[in-house]
Amino acid sequence: MPPATGPGLTLLPLNREQAILAFNRRVLAQARRPDVPLLERLRYITIVSSNLDEFFEVRYADYLEAAAAIGSASDVDLQALSADAHALIDEQYVLFNEQVMPALAAEGIVVLNHAERNDAQRQWVARFFERQVMPLLVPVGLDPAHPFPLVANKSLNFIVRLGGRDAFGRESSIAIVKVPRVLPRVIRLPDAVCTPGQQGFVLLSSVIRAHLADLFPGREVETFSQFRVTRDSDLEVDEDDVTNLRQALRSGLTTRHFGQAVRLEVVRSCPEELSAFLLQQFALPAAALYRVNGPVNLVRLNQLIDQTVADRLRFPVYEPAWPLLRLPRGQSIFERLRRGDVLLHHPFESFEPVVQFLREAVHDPDVLAIKQTIYRTGTQSVLMDLLIEAARRGKEVMVVVELKARFDEEANINWAERLEAVGAQVVYGIVGLKTHGKLLLVTRREGARLRRYAHLSTGNYNPRTARLYTDIGYLTADEPLAADADAVFHQLASLTAMKPPRHLLTAPFVLHGRMLRHLSQVADAARAGRPARVVVKCNALTDPGLIDGLVAAAQAGASIDLVVRGACMLRPGVPGFTDRIRVRSIVGRFLEHTRVIYFRWGEDDAHEALYLSSADWMSRNMFRRIEVAWPVRDAALRQRVIDECLVPYLHDTCEAWLLRTDGHYDPVMAGGAPVSAQQALMRRFGG
Repeated sequence: MPPATGPGLTLLPLNREQAILAFNRRVLAQARRPDVPLLERLRYITIVSSNLDEFFEVRYADYLEAAAAIGSASDVDLQALSADAHALIDEQYVLFNEQVMPALAAEGIVVLNHAERNDAQRQWVARFFERQVMPLLVPVGLDPAHPFPLVANKSLNFIVRLGGRDAFGRESSIAIVKVPRVLPRVIRLPDAVCTPGQQGFVLLSSVIRAHLADLFPGREVETFSQFRVTRDSDLEVDEDDVTNLRQALRSGLTTRHFGQAVRLEVVRSCPEELSAFLLQQFALPAAALYRVNGPVNLVRLNQLIDQTVADRLRFPVYEPAWPLLRLPRGQSIFERLRRGDVLLHHPFESFEPVVQFLREAVHDPDVLAIKQTIYRTGTQSVLMDLLIEAARRGKEVMVVVELKARFDEEANINWAERLEAVGAQVVYGIVGLKTHGKLLLVTRREGARLRRYAHLSTGNYNPRTARLYTDIGYLTADEPLAADADAVFHQLASLTAMKPPRHLLTAPFVLHGRMLRHLSQVADAARAGRPARVVVKCNALTDPGLIDGLVAAAQAGASIDLVVRGACMLRPGVPGFTDRIRVRSIVGRFLEHTRVIYFRWGEDDAHEALYLSSADWMSRNMFRRIEVAWPVRDAALRQRVIDECLVPYLHDTCEAWLLRTDGHYDPVMAGGAPVSAQQALMRRFGG
């Protein structure tokens, strides 16, 4: 596509929503790889389904709303996006049916439909249905007194067309069966009814399908289909018109499952008349219908993975290493930090030192105050339990709980209420801004002075995801940096205007401007013939200003490498604009989550800067969130970040994809033996 060349324009950006779908294609490609263990290949398929659910619930719903506001001019884009989504889902089911499930069956792991079950299995399923399923099902026959029921977001349902007359002599032909979420979606058959050496499973949808007639005695089940509707699930709360954000969000949670429908899934064999009826009920166009060749919710196949006994079909267990040389076990972490900063690279290194840091603070009588931000921590959290214990012990505990962390709102509200119940000071950040920065600050009395210790992170305070996501944690007793962190907490609580921090960069105040300033420095260096280099590793790149800054630096002659896991709207390879910019994406065993930004604009270390950050290069992160970035000033630690978080990923030939100018990604082809950054780091840390 020819670039736009008007004032202030660099080139036509790539479509963000299609970039998100492209990322999911890269995830799906993992399920095709023969070197990935079979159960992990199935897990990648479920991950794509989960990602697509969120895409429709949030991104696609917003896109529809924006398209409606713009009018028919956006119809072409909407049709292209819909076609792309349909194609991706079709690819997913082909891979599921034709490769992964047959391969699992060859390993003795089988999902049996009614026709494939033997007499003993059918008898067992019939008893299971009668005792465990049927008492929880309430079929609803539709008539003027029984309107179409309210169907929850992403719930499993059946639509049934019945023959004959009902108990009152009427010809009501359509019934709806809603399936409660409490029922397991995957049921393992007892070994006694399976072939020796076989692990047999049945899907709940298959169990109900085989016994639909039992729900309608005296009627003929003429035809039927599973169906599932996806709804707009963004919580709409007018923050300028509420007096208590927590109460408003809790109220909104009760209606989230019944937002505007955006997608309807049915099985491929669903009769046209039933799918048309459902589309009409949900006020959806034909393009919103997705006919799938299999279960309408592949996410629930995670239950099969969890129940299967076959370790050899999973990734080998990886146990993150405790950094013994840098943080000896049994030694006070406070004492160690007084000698210098400690950097933790998760999941290759354990998250447990972070937990131990907080645990030591809770039990240390000299610790007076603990402050922490919470974005995603989960329904069970040792860190939150420790904060509650600290408050019970009489320490000053302040927690900034982000109530609007999408799909974690309820868990965070519950934690906020538990913390308040024991006397902790809980604040909810700033109206209109999400608090996304990750900060933990401990204030300790040491002799006649107070000393502060901090932990800053690119990822969440969640020990479970810390085993699955790559992130950097940074423990420090550096007083200027800790003082800056304290100032952030002070501002979030008091809403008072503060002097800009000396070292910590915060959004929405200075982070975006500082990144642009560094890009300008790099561009000036390139024009002067000095070394000029930018390397950015982040999860998404969509901010127009930062894209313009990168393009300007590239046009000036700077060499730029971007490692962007997900959506990237910058179009590389456009002659005269972005031909010096390379964009790659890494999709491997772990979810790449680390945000690292490196600039060089001269010959020596005085003209170099490296930042770690909680923020992606997106407008929402730069202007609508509380974010933090901090410089790594210690030369040894800075080199370590470069050696572990940047260099391996720029040389990956196993799990890397290169973005083309047209928006498509090509896998990086290895000239020799393939090199995996993640596997190299696992070997380096020896977990």
